[in-house]
This record gives sequence, C-alpha cells and structure tokens, in this order.
Amino acid sequence: MPWRGAHLFIRSDPAEACFHVAFATRLCGELSAMMSTPESAYTKTGGLLSFARMLSKIRLHAAGQLREDFHANLGRFADAWCCGFLHVEYETLRVRVLEGGTNEEILAWCQAQGRSLNETDVLIWNHFIATLGRHDFATPSLRKLKAENGLADRDEIHTMIDFFEYDEGRKA
Repeated sequence: MPWRGAHLFIRSDPAEACFHVAFATRLCGELSAMMSTPESAYTKTGGLLSFARMLSKIRLHAAGQLREDFHANLGRFADAWCCGFLHVEYETLRVRVLEGGTNEEILAWCQAQGRSLNETDVLIWNHFIATLGRHDFATPSLRKLKAENGLADRDEIHTMIDFFEYDEGRKA
C-alpha cells in the first residue's frame, strides 16, 4: 500500500507534510511498479498450463523484478511438480531459461532432455494443475491463503489458480 510509512514524514508545517506524503506515495508506487507478478497459470505453452508461469518467475527473479513473496517458493510446489512431470531438474531448467529462448523452445528442450508429452499427458497435467486445491491435498493450503489475504469469504475461489488470479490482480 502506498501510504505505509507515510506517517514517518508528517511534519508540523502542512506544506512540508504534503510534500513528504506525496514523495513517499510516489516512491512506493515506483517501487511496487518495479516488482511484478508472473504470467497467469492459465497461459498455455504447447497446450500446457502453468509452464509459462514457471518460466516467467525464473526470468523476473533473475531480472530482480519478481514480487518478493514469490522468492521462497521458486522451484517448489507447482514448479517442482511440473519439472517432475517433464522429468527435468528445476535448476537445470532455470539455467536453460536464462540462456534465452521462447517458452515453446524451452518446452521443446525439456521434452528432449526429459520426456515427450502426448495429448493425454497434457490433458492429465492440465486437469491436475487446473483443479489443484479443489477437494485434494492442497485444499487446506488454499483455505489458509484465502484467510491470510482477506479472501476467505470469496466462494468463487475454488482452486490455487483461482487464488493466483485474485492475488495477482487479474480478477477482482
């Protein structure tokens, strides 16, 4: 929020106080604009959900632009499951992503290094990731995230991807 810490700049002179609050607001806005959220998990690469999101997190983190709350989970959870599904190591993939290339080129590399995916594989992965949090092992985590972010009463958030869309501002 842009007003966090603004109270530190309040002075007895109203004009000076207005200047400092305006400066703090602008500075906070500039800092938050530099930090980004990753691509939506709904973005597909080669038909695969969530792959583009994982690559986006890798690229944004390397550029120092990934929102800080994503840092601790890089290569974990959905990233790790996607890498496991593709039979590639996250760290090896991270290095490859930073060498450059399109998402499609990197997916092709993954399939060459790990395993090729057919239509059934894509269907299985997409179902898993699109329904994650809906009546499965991730449901308690989803409930906790919703509660911690003031979304506990939002019944339309059924899955982790739904939560990401709200948390990252793509849905309101």
